[in-house]
Amino acid sequence: MKTTENTPTDAPTGTRGGHEPELPVPSRRWWLLCVLSSAQLMVVLDNTIVNVALPSAQADLGFGQSSRQWVVTAYALAFGALVLLGGRMSDRFGRKRAFVAGLIGFAGASAIGGAATGFTMLVIARTVQGAFGALLAPSVLSLINQTFPRGRSRSLAFGILSTIVGSGAAIGLLLGGVLTEYLNWRWTMYVNVGFATAAAIGAGILLGQERREGPAPKIDLASAALAGIGLLGVVYGLACAENGDWASPNVLGPLLAGIVVLAGFVLRQRNARSPLLPLSILRDRARVGAFVNRFTASTGNFAVVFFMTFFLQENLGMSPVLSGLGVVPMAIGIIAGSNASGAILASRLGPRAVSVIGLLVSAVALWWLSWLRPSTTYWSGIPAPLLLFGLGQGMSTSVAMNTATHNLPTDHVGAASALVNVMQQLGGSIGTALLSSIAASAAASYATTHHTQGTAADTYGYGIAFLTAAAIFTATALVCGILIRGRRYQDHAAV
Repeated sequence: MKTTENTPTDAPTGTRGGHEPELPVPSRRWWLLCVLSSAQLMVVLDNTIVNVALPSAQADLGFGQSSRQWVVTAYALAFGALVLLGGRMSDRFGRKRAFVAGLIGFAGASAIGGAATGFTMLVIARTVQGAFGALLAPSVLSLINQTFPRGRSRSLAFGILSTIVGSGAAIGLLLGGVLTEYLNWRWTMYVNVGFATAAAIGAGILLGQERREGPAPKIDLASAALAGIGLLGVVYGLACAENGDWASPNVLGPLLAGIVVLAGFVLRQRNARSPLLPLSILRDRARVGAFVNRFTASTGNFAVVFFMTFFLQENLGMSPVLSGLGVVPMAIGIIAGSNASGAILASRLGPRAVSVIGLLVSAVALWWLSWLRPSTTYWSGIPAPLLLFGLGQGMSTSVAMNTATHNLPTDHVGAASALVNVMQQLGGSIGTALLSSIAASAAASYATTHHTQGTAADTYGYGIAFLTAAAIFTATALVCGILIRGRRYQDHAAV
């Protein structure tokens, strides 16, 4: 069955209430996609770009080594705790309003962070950035879902967005290195002001006035509190677990408390009159598979960039700028995989086949990376598997983001978009913490067994972490093959 192209004025099947901006004519909606994608890029690359700048910021502001992680963690905590609330606010107050408010707040916090005179000021700015990012990110996905309701253009739009999401970490690594080396660390914050200003102007031009169809969904404050506290505990526990000590009370306490509170949140959603996360979203098996897919893809993406940064700089002696260039093959693969998925594969093969193929291609690439050795040079062992990994990531991410919001009632799109971002945040946090712990343990065991330290032990640890990630991707491919039915997008039933 061939998919048919629809204009953006076609409403998605199952629309039921909610804010809807007047959409641009077809010739201008691709410009709107550029605006939305640039805003998404700003949110996604933020963690990586700041990571590169951290040593310079630490030297400039004079804070200690133990405090350094909070510059990154503060953003992750605020984003993770508030993103479900941000998605619901988008449904209630309107996607355009949420988008523009998120841009203004994110830009303001970035400017304050860039002008920080001390550690406290920088951490507060990063926290506010995360809060406005939690409002901004779900509105981006909701607006793209609304602008491209169905057809091949929808698959292509999500292919482009997945390119941005998948390559954001690599772009941040490269951009952070360039800004830090040739300007200073403050520009890794100031650059967001430019992104946000351009996106806000574009949204003002391309998005019309919003109109409401039906009653506004209410925000259940008890659900918002449970979700925020639960996600805060989980993200904080995972952040503390990055040092590898999973048995520490600082890790187990927040993790277990967060899981218990999130269980209470789910129970609350079953009985709440206006749930923050309507559980009907999860009744579609394909959508659940998309969330699982997004979680695993984020796990691998963050881990590859994290370990590659260390390997390229410590083993191969590359500068931050050169190490950023060193992961460009992954970004190229993501671009190719996303566009192939969006323009060709998704409409012909359906979401199940593309999800499974993408995950398995990534698994093969991770297995290939597990063969890294101290003697590996850049050209002998890095570009090819990174390119292959990016190809699989682009395919799986594109179809996951498309399926996650496809054919939903309008007043549920923000919640589903927020859940995509939750999966991305938790996947990145768990991937970094779990695989770092595995790599550290494997390196320590190797050092003890072979009576050696340094490069050989670290490289062995990276290999075991990549092998573990390959197994996770393979298992997820099996799960997605079971959950996602082999159907075309236009055949999805409304929730």
